Amino acid sequence: MMWLRHALSIAILPFTVTVLVPLWIARRYGVSFALGRDPAALLVQLAGLGLLALGLTFFVWSLRRFAVEGKGTLAPWDPPRELVVLGPYRYVRNPMISGVLLVLCAEAALLRSWPHAIWAVVFLGLNALWIPAFEEPQLAARFGASYREYCRHVPRVIPRWRPWEPGPREVR
Repeated sequence: MMWLRHALSIAILPFTVTVLVPLWIARRYGVSFALGRDPAALLVQLAGLGLLALGLTFFVWSLRRFAVEGKGTLAPWDPPRELVVLGPYRYVRNPMISGVLLVLCAEAALLRSWPHAIWAVVFLGLNALWIPAFEEPQLAARFGASYREYCRHVPRVIPRWRPWEPGPREVR
């Protein structure tokens, strides 16, 4: 039944953000994929492929940690029951959001689309408001001192260069 919970949360949240909204944007602004005709355009699209691979890696890696260690999903209505601080969470507190943001940037680069780039910025802005105002207070209430200690060491969206190593008295 866990797979159904994950499928539902993915279908409602990241699928909407990375597929349905970008499709609407493409239709609304007449954007379609076309291979770049000059080296600069091709380079932008090649960078987009790299961003896509990185974003999907972060997202899938994070999702797996939520399921296995956190025993929950990415959905606010079915959150992890355990604090997850390993894997990509040693680098950044919100690797799923980072992954989704990278996918949105990849779409903008691959399509060479300003409307898609604006959507990526809007998504970042919405999360910059939502995470500290709603998500983090809920996590602090649920996980207490362990979460607050984790927040002191790991940045919200932009990853650290080296992974955080919890000490023996800190979160594990």
